[in-house]
Amino acid sequence: MAEREASPLPLDVRARLAELELELSEGDITQKGYEKKRSKLIRPYVPHPGGMEGMSHRPFFAPPSAARFHRRRSSGTRDERYRSDVHSEAVQAVLARHVESKVAVPMPSKRRSLVVQTSMDAYTPPGLSPLCSDSSSGSEEEPGPGDDMPGMEHWMTRPAHLGPAHLGSTSSSSSSTQSGGSGNAGRLADSLAHTHLSHPHLTHTHTHLSHPHLAHPHLTHTHTHLTQSHHVSAHHSQTHHAIGHLSLKRKPALGVAENGGSLRRSCEFGSDMLWPPPLESDERHIGTIARNTQKYGNAERMETGDGVPVSSRVSAKIQQLVNTLKMPRRPPLREFFVDDFEELLEVQQPDPKQRRPEGAEMLAVRGEALGVVTNWPPSLEAALQRWGTISPKAPCLTSLDTTGKPLYVLTYGKLWSRSVKLAFNILHKLGSKQEPMVRPGDRVALVFPNNDPVAFMVAFYGCLLAEVVPVPIEVPLTRKDAGSQQIGFLLGSCGVTVALTSDACHKGLPKSATGEIPQFRGWPKLLWFVTESKHLSKPPRDWFPHIKDANSDTAYIEYKTCKDGSVLGVTVMRIALLTHCQALTQSCGYTEAETIVNVLDFKKDVGLWHGILTSVMNMMHVISVPYSLMKVNPLSWIQKVYHFKAKVACVKSRDMHWALVAHREQKDISLSSLRMLLVADGSNPWSISSCDAFLNVFQSKGLSSEVICPCASSPEALTVAIRRPVEDSSQPPGRGVLSMQGLSYSVVRVDTEERLSVLTVQDVGTVMPGALVCVVKPDGVPLLCKTDEIGELCVCSVATGTSYYGLTGMTKNTFEVFPVASGGGLVSEYAFVRTGLLGFVGPGGLVFISGKMDGLIVVSGRRHNADDIIATALAVEPMKFIYRGRIAVFSVTVLHDERIVVVAEQRPDSTEEDSFQWMSRVLQAIDSIHGVGVFCLGLVPANTLPKTPLGGLHLSETKQLYLEGGLHPCNVLMCPHTCVTNLPKPRQKQPEIGPASVMVGNLVSGKRIAMASGRDLGQTDDNDQFLFLSEVLQWRSQTTPEHILYTLLSSRGAVSSSLTCLQLHKRAERVAVLLLERGGLQEGDHIALVYPPGIDLIAAFYGCLYAGCVPITVRPPHPQNISTTLPTVKMIVEVSRSACVMTTAVICKLLRSKEAVATVDIRNWPPVLDTDDLPKKKSPALYKPCNPDALAYLDFSVSTTGMLAGVQISHNAVGAFCRSVKLQCELYPSREVAICLDPYCGLGFVLWCLCSVYSGHQSILIPPVELESNPALWLLAVSQLRVRDTFCSYSVMELCTKGLGLQTEALKARGLDLSRVRACVVVAEERPRMSLTHSFSKLFKDLGLHPRSVSTAFGCRVNLAICLQGTSGPDPTTVYVDMRALRHDRVRLVERGSPHSLPLMESGKILPGVRIIIANPETKGPLGDSHLGEIWVHSDHNGSGYYSGYGEEVLQSDHFTSRLSFGDTSTVWARTGYLGFLRRTELTDASGERHDALYVVGALEEAMELRGMRYHPIDIETSVIRTHQSIMECAVFPWTNLLVVVVELEGSEQEALDLVPMVTKAVLEEHYLIVGVVVVTDIGVIPINSRGEKQRMHLRDGFLQDQLDPIYVAYNM
Repeated sequence: MAEREASPLPLDVRARLAELELELSEGDITQKGYEKKRSKLIRPYVPHPGGMEGMSHRPFFAPPSAARFHRRRSSGTRDERYRSDVHSEAVQAVLARHVESKVAVPMPSKRRSLVVQTSMDAYTPPGLSPLCSDSSSGSEEEPGPGDDMPGMEHWMTRPAHLGPAHLGSTSSSSSSTQSGGSGNAGRLADSLAHTHLSHPHLTHTHTHLSHPHLAHPHLTHTHTHLTQSHHVSAHHSQTHHAIGHLSLKRKPALGVAENGGSLRRSCEFGSDMLWPPPLESDERHIGTIARNTQKYGNAERMETGDGVPVSSRVSAKIQQLVNTLKMPRRPPLREFFVDDFEELLEVQQPDPKQRRPEGAEMLAVRGEALGVVTNWPPSLEAALQRWGTISPKAPCLTSLDTTGKPLYVLTYGKLWSRSVKLAFNILHKLGSKQEPMVRPGDRVALVFPNNDPVAFMVAFYGCLLAEVVPVPIEVPLTRKDAGSQQIGFLLGSCGVTVALTSDACHKGLPKSATGEIPQFRGWPKLLWFVTESKHLSKPPRDWFPHIKDANSDTAYIEYKTCKDGSVLGVTVMRIALLTHCQALTQSCGYTEAETIVNVLDFKKDVGLWHGILTSVMNMMHVISVPYSLMKVNPLSWIQKVYHFKAKVACVKSRDMHWALVAHREQKDISLSSLRMLLVADGSNPWSISSCDAFLNVFQSKGLSSEVICPCASSPEALTVAIRRPVEDSSQPPGRGVLSMQGLSYSVVRVDTEERLSVLTVQDVGTVMPGALVCVVKPDGVPLLCKTDEIGELCVCSVATGTSYYGLTGMTKNTFEVFPVASGGGLVSEYAFVRTGLLGFVGPGGLVFISGKMDGLIVVSGRRHNADDIIATALAVEPMKFIYRGRIAVFSVTVLHDERIVVVAEQRPDSTEEDSFQWMSRVLQAIDSIHGVGVFCLGLVPANTLPKTPLGGLHLSETKQLYLEGGLHPCNVLMCPHTCVTNLPKPRQKQPEIGPASVMVGNLVSGKRIAMASGRDLGQTDDNDQFLFLSEVLQWRSQTTPEHILYTLLSSRGAVSSSLTCLQLHKRAERVAVLLLERGGLQEGDHIALVYPPGIDLIAAFYGCLYAGCVPITVRPPHPQNISTTLPTVKMIVEVSRSACVMTTAVICKLLRSKEAVATVDIRNWPPVLDTDDLPKKKSPALYKPCNPDALAYLDFSVSTTGMLAGVQISHNAVGAFCRSVKLQCELYPSREVAICLDPYCGLGFVLWCLCSVYSGHQSILIPPVELESNPALWLLAVSQLRVRDTFCSYSVMELCTKGLGLQTEALKARGLDLSRVRACVVVAEERPRMSLTHSFSKLFKDLGLHPRSVSTAFGCRVNLAICLQGTSGPDPTTVYVDMRALRHDRVRLVERGSPHSLPLMESGKILPGVRIIIANPETKGPLGDSHLGEIWVHSDHNGSGYYSGYGEEVLQSDHFTSRLSFGDTSTVWARTGYLGFLRRTELTDASGERHDALYVVGALEEAMELRGMRYHPIDIETSVIRTHQSIMECAVFPWTNLLVVVVELEGSEQEALDLVPMVTKAVLEEHYLIVGVVVVTDIGVIPINSRGEKQRMHLRDGFLQDQLDPIYVAYNM
């Protein structure tokens, strides 16, 4: 560190430097200005770099003669080695080093409504401006190694020299940076619309990630180039990407929604495709599908794993995050784990570099003897009586008002007389003569404000004289004060019934309507007693208080707040009280009539001991400076010292700091009268810098260095050590620069190598007179430490606390400790008291404190102190973004280890940019100096953290708010990647065993092969003689012409239309005529049917069969959302190569509307036929198909991963399918079935259109879209029409559960009765959603619904229905599996409620004619019972293959025609793409066989491979939704090995940032995964298809292309 001067700096230069540092900390000067002025000041005194080697450093521990500690002389010369700002310098040096090897940290994105004040360039970290968003390795605008321009400054001043175009593009950039959403993206695109994007200088990207600083030489010209090239034509780049499923077309990414509705979820027309883009039509390349994606700015397209083009700022940020994570971290801990699915977290291994203490065992250190002074009083009351009678006019206490003027002077005479009067009233005027409320020895609460020391002092001495025990507490400001409840518990446990208070305080307490003081939360019932003289009775002349010598009765109880927020009462005996006053008098050299200025809280701790107790023993005059005055005038205490010529002042380092900030306005002050400046928190790591800075500035005002006396104290041991005020400075104060690494292992090591990670500590003087001090190990048996080991200080003395009131167990552990030497002998026969202070005793018996037990954070076996971490954070310049005293550091347990959390209050005027930069610098500083990562760093708005009554930070309440998600931070930065190093080892997959050693008959590895089948399809019915469905319809129209097949319900529940067998036959004939005559279509042509759910769709379908054409059902575009739904229609029409589109007149008109034409080029459409006006004539001859394997129809749908796939269904498959469903559900012409499904694909289409014609039952059709206006429609129809069987989707079930949850009583009154329902089947292509089906069953149980009737079906693309519960057979079973085993592709059954258990429900019974086997997806070998593998299916109703107009079907034949690699290799199977397992149950089916249950776990293509394990999104999403009540929905997806979690927030946007730590923690603890990005959005952003399934890949595309308009995006480091 070059600034460590060899030549000492003159005093005036020092003073100027101190002022400069203050200016910087207060934000009056910029960092650049500060550095410039500082270097100018010290340039003459800094030697050349070559002179540094010769500097010698004094060792820390040296023989006494070697001046072991450097003395501070009044001349101002100091050994710069021990400067207190060494910590600040270390932090600055660390940060400078980080700047050199800078990696851009992606800044969180925030919606504008969350930001109070934003700078124009807020949210865009260096290198993320739209002009260089493809720079994945950091900022391209950063200067290279040869430049001398500092990167930060250049970036922060950049807006000044950018042209207007840049201002536009920067401020209205995509929503990842501010909030514009798709609109902003559009504006950005418009602003660059005419820019020539293929300019060679602009599209340059870094290929060498290892050189992030080498900026492109031409980048400086891109600004002007962009602004001047508006007239150059834009080029649309078209890139071709190979896709995994080659014959499938991915649903493209989101388009820009003009009506803002594109992102809302939809049950009806929001379709299988919510966010389509503009489509390109004529690109027909074999094996590829071309895609045209709009480019924003000049962002180069990146590609995800499956070829999705990414052209956004967000993806650049994530790329930046990925690069940051690639940086070498400190080496991870040694990992191990046992067996594949026993995921053991790493166990902490001893660090080979760990330093161990090497010194000899310490000896107990004894303080000087407590001198016996003849005139010392026998008790404190005796002292008061003496001064009150001998010197009644002597001033005892002066209280000040808020202007600093003396308010009242209490003399010793007044104190004596008032105390006596109060003592009499306490004993005789409360209660009755026979039953006094308070007896000697009872506890009484003292409730006085901080600005009324006079009333408090009178009350305290009144209690001592009455021999009752005062319990001083803070004034409860509100009923829900932070920590007030815990104080109430203390009062209750102490048996307090009376509270003494002042008149003013009594009036200020909250009152009820009747004027009474309400009972505070958790408080006992109290009698409030006002102590003012005018309210008290005069004692009789013959009454005097009984003044005894000090004994072992309790004198007072001081409250202490623990780390967890609980409050304990420390009892202090009268003899301890007196002895402590004597020891303080001796140590501080107090003499009679001295004046002392007290800024501390007089109700407890140092303020009470010096300002209320010891002062009376010595007849001193105390000037009490209230906190309210300090806030108005921080210099007030110095003015009072000067004004009263005070000899002693009791302050905290905070008061010194405030005085430094304000001292410039003050001229006429002098501190030359002070002989002792007692620093109460002198043991804190930041107090040393306050002491030094204060001395630097006020030496010129007469302050001498010997005057500053830090002390160490604790509520249990009272004063532990104090530095004596010395006249001749023969014993100079000591300080040492200790290695932070050593401290983390509890070892004292002097830093001799000038490392940055050091802690400068100052001594707190020597042990108190009459005390014995030793240092013991903090945990376990109190063994003595070695001389170079940090431990907990223990004190053996009369002058300590005695117990925690009412807590004998805790008392024994703290107040009755017997330290043990290594030989096993006791150090002393007397008990020691644990002080709660960590430290060591240095040479000469000087005590050094390095931290507190309460602030101890043990991370991975190393100890860190919260105060040290705060000191490091405060040393990060500039300090103008947060408040100095408002920073909290605590630890939370995550994944079986402590993790550090830092929370600070942000100043209201700081920008997002500044705060984020400060946060990232703090993280770097803590990481480098303490060698520990910070789990979470949060900034909250000013004045929002819970306060203690004196304005300090309430730590335990802050921690509680953090854990509950109630902090509402305005900025949050999570760093789980840095600090979580104990994750299980990533799994290495083992090679499979060969088939020969595995397969024996029907056994695999000793288990039954996982194979099952439904019952046989028998040929029994009349209609089974027909091979084609069109023939069945003709047969029904002749045999039962008037039988009603279909009934369509309107939204009011009335029948809007119906179809008999004959009507359907005739309409189908007319449709066929329309096709053949008007459409001029040939046999085998493809026809797109674009109809709303209804009767027209069914008629058009059979019309196509009659004409020999192949129908494709397509969901019509949404009239309110054409721009996003119409491209899907166009894509299906194109991919299916439809020769014609059939639809209604209304939709025809919609397709020709202006908005539709603007979205899709109408000229490329095939002919559109309107079926509202059908020809009247009959078809000459109906088409009679001859080949049962010919194509019957195409089933197009979008999978949950966004793949558009058309599956070919043959006539044979249609017949087998309908027969299978008929048998399973026992469907006959007399039956009625209610169907509330979308009729466009899968089982929904089969039930809606095909089954009724085949089986003859009546289908009651309820379009799901109608439920939006009438959620009860479906259930009312089922009830009124007395339906036994009904089918629905998850989205319908969810709509009913949410929409009718509060209406069950009203529905019951309307006569809703579901008791007749025997089968309510949810049709889905996913794992059964148990929580939803259970909620639905529970909700409608009162309306007669039997829980057994609710079940699920399972189908997929290759086979539209594999399982369906049906009407007979065993009920669906549920098993509980170990989630950790599932990640390793294993199934391990566990008990319900065991940790990591996951409930799985059977997906319905296997359909007749269906065979299932579980196979290994990689090796294609069969697996055993209860083994997880891919579900393969063999059935007559399997699809024939994928359809694509580009001749690629053969490439995907594997999905439909797979064979096992060993075992039964002749059977042809279709691969479902779903993981699951079979399990033979104890139940029997109809044939008497044991029932085989199929459990679906999840889709292979949705499963995420992370850390070598397979995760299913639904499991992570379930964990996330449980974390906070405001999370309504969640979706997760991977991106470049990062896990992205998107949550929908219900509640105010202020809660958004609370979710980030909670989500990160939940996923870590339950799944051992680190979340890379957390995105908080509005409700309705996660897209859902018609089946109610989340479209995660659409969501991913929308996120990467910046179209989600998120409330907040957090990038976890």
